[in-house]
This record gives sequence, structure tokens and C-alpha cells, in this order.
Amino acid sequence: MKKIFSYALACLLAMPALSGSAQAESSLELLKDIEVHGFATSSYSYNLNKPSTGVNAFRVYDTDDNAFKFDNGELSLSKDASKKGDIGFRVDLTYGFSQPEVNKSSRGPNVAGTDVSDDEFDVQIAFVSYNVPVGNGLQLDFGKFATNIGSEVMDGYDGFNYNFSRTFAFSFGPFTHTGIRANYALNDMVGLQFFVANGQDNTSEDNDAKSIGAQISVAPMNNVALYFNYFGGPEVQTGDASNSDDFRNFYDFVGEINFTDSTLLNVDVVYGSEDNALGAGFDAEWFGVAGILRHDFNNYFSLNLRAEYFDDEDGFRSGTVQELVAFTVTPEIRIHNNFVIRGEYRHDDSDANVFDDEGVADDSQDTIALNALFYF
Repeated sequence: MKKIFSYALACLLAMPALSGSAQAESSLELLKDIEVHGFATSSYSYNLNKPSTGVNAFRVYDTDDNAFKFDNGELSLSKDASKKGDIGFRVDLTYGFSQPEVNKSSRGPNVAGTDVSDDEFDVQIAFVSYNVPVGNGLQLDFGKFATNIGSEVMDGYDGFNYNFSRTFAFSFGPFTHTGIRANYALNDMVGLQFFVANGQDNTSEDNDAKSIGAQISVAPMNNVALYFNYFGGPEVQTGDASNSDDFRNFYDFVGEINFTDSTLLNVDVVYGSEDNALGAGFDAEWFGVAGILRHDFNNYFSLNLRAEYFDDEDGFRSGTVQELVAFTVTPEIRIHNNFVIRGEYRHDDSDANVFDDEGVADDSQDTIALNALFYF
């Protein structure tokens, strides 16, 4: 009897240790499914106009003339929820002197952001996911995610742009949304997306209305991808935190065609409007289109050519009634698969004298840039 009691006591004392071991094993199982990635980009930009302000006009990240900059460093943690019933998450933490400040800075040309007090740090993306076991799997993302508008992205380990500088359409469009997003694949050809968010580029709500976004993606052929996007909502421009029935709308189309394994064409067309932006009964409108042609000469060298046009017919997005045109040449050299060096020449032109040429108003500017980026 005494032996039996001693054995039972030993078993009871061992149970916490066994439980702790099981918890540790469970934690290790969870950790092994988490992916860790990184991304870093640095640049030098020079404006041939030598602007007296030291600023490259109408740029979004490459704003500083004659300056070396560490643009952005990103640490990304994620766990996919690719199968029905899976849970997951993604968090992209960024630090730098170009992208983090811009990505969270404003919801429009007249509204300053107050999301994070440190301009060099940003939680660029952060959401939790659940793949609802319905049909082919309905993935729900709850948190902060990149916008569906436009073909260009904020850059990261899983995607960066063909050119170093961004288009005017990217500069004057939304970057992120905070809310709940649903993605559903009808079949191998058609995908659907819908989300409800606080608004545009604001992690916290500043009025009592919500914005909505939607996307239909179609892949009619293996070498063709088409995206039809919408985002809209009451985006207050005056700092008034009250609700408004005045909508800002973005209608966007993105198409990409791979003519061969080495050559592709990317096209982005966006139309935007805002109700009563110019006064009661006077709406603002803007329109942009950009085309990018990329050719891979071999495994190490590519050339990216971009042409774009942006019509700010009411001056609402840029602050001046103008038509902007730009042409960009970006040669790209890839080293060791994870290291890319890019040069860039860009010419911007306007039908108004909006650029600074050594303190004198001019209708054009030319910039050159060197960019190095690493990702894993």
C-alpha cells in the first residue's frame, strides 16, 4: 500500500513537468510555422534643377535633393492562413527616413496625421487572419493592411516596384486602411475582395463614418492579370471630426500582361472625385494613367521604362490646376538573388510653373537617383 501511495505521489508531482513539456512542445510547433523576413532600402537622389528649397516637388519618398538616405528597414513576421480553418497573422515593423513618415502622415493634402509620435517608425501592416471554412475558404483579415488602389506598393520583402520613384497617382492615393477585409476565390480565375475601414491612412477613427473598398481580380489567361478596384468614403479635409456625407472615391484598374518570360507590360488607370471639395455643389475630380514596360535581358540585368500622365483639373490633389507628365528610366542589376542595385533618371513636366529651378519657377524638373535594396 505504501509503495502504491508513493508511486501515485510521484506521478502527481511529475504532472506539472509533463504539462510544461507539452506546452513547450506546442509553442515550438506554433513557432516553426511563423515566417521571418526582412527588407532594407537606401538611396541617393539629385535634382538637376538644384531647387532652392532642397525638395523634389510632387514626389512621395524621394523628396530630398542631393541627399543620401536610409529609406526604410522592415522586419516582417507572419503565419499564413491558407487552408480552411487556419488562423494566422502578419506584422510589418518599419524604420527609416522616407517611407515610414509618409505612409502614416495624412489622409489628404490638408490633414496631418497623429498616429505615431516617432516619424521614423511605423507599424506598416498588422492584422490577424482566420480562414472561415466556407466554400473554397473565406479569409478574414482584421487590422491594418495595404490599399487595393494602384499597381505600385509600399515595398517589402514580398514585392517592390519596377521603378525607384513612385507615380503621381501613387503619391496622391491612399496607402493603408484599418478595418476588416474579406478575400474569397470563386475559382482559379476569379477572386473577390471587400473591406470596411476607418478611412484612408488613419489607424484610429476621426469621424463617425466608415469607408469601403472592393476588388474583382480576373486571370483570363496564365500570362494576364486584371484588377478592378474601388475605395470610397467620407474623408474630411478641413479637420472637422463630424460625420460627412461627402464621399471621396477612387476607381482603379490595373492590368499586367507577360508577353514573354522576359517582357511584361503593367498599366494602371485611376479616376478620383470628392463631393463638394471646392464648395457646396462643386466636386473635385482627378485622373491618372501610367504604363510600365519591363524587359529582363538576363538573370542579372533588367530595364524598366515608365510613362505617366496625371490631370489634376481642379488642383485638389496637388494644390495647383495642372496636367503632369513624367518619363522614367530605371536600369536594374541583381546580385546574389537578394541584393538589387538600381539607377534612375526621371523627367517631370507640367503645364504650370510648379517646379523650383534654383529659386526660379519652372515647368519641369529632372532627377537622377541610385538605390540599393536587400531582402530575405
